[in-house]
Amino acid sequence: MTMQGAQKLRDELVGLKKVERPRIIQALAEARAHGDLRENAEYHAAKEQQSFVEGRIAEIEEKLSKAQIIDIRELNAGGKVVFGATVTLYNLANEEEVRYQIVGELEADISAGLISIVSPIARALIGREEGDHITVHAPSGDLEYEILAVEYV
Repeated sequence: MTMQGAQKLRDELVGLKKVERPRIIQALAEARAHGDLRENAEYHAAKEQQSFVEGRIAEIEEKLSKAQIIDIRELNAGGKVVFGATVTLYNLANEEEVRYQIVGELEADISAGLISIVSPIARALIGREEGDHITVHAPSGDLEYEILAVEYV
């Protein structure tokens, strides 16, 4: 996991513990004040939210405890594409440039240019260098790219 990805999870964890958890506790207290809990929709909704939040807290804590966090700026991969690298590609078919950072599965967000290390593009890029041509075997068919730049930012 990259340092940015770990920080994003830590920020979410703080929000869940310091904002969401107290809000749900307050909602449960208000719902209890209404009386009979068996037919109290507000109480059941708050309990469901509480269950979701507690599950998410446990999930994030487990992922962070097992994560190997990598500082990309300290990588010295000799210009090779490795985990955490940001790669600028030139699509030979449509003549467009794209830029991706290779991250862990938990961080992947294609709309933000973050691709999972296990994605077809990342697998084709790992170990390659600037100037190399790659073929990506994607579900939609083979895609041809040229690597324009490899950065560790």
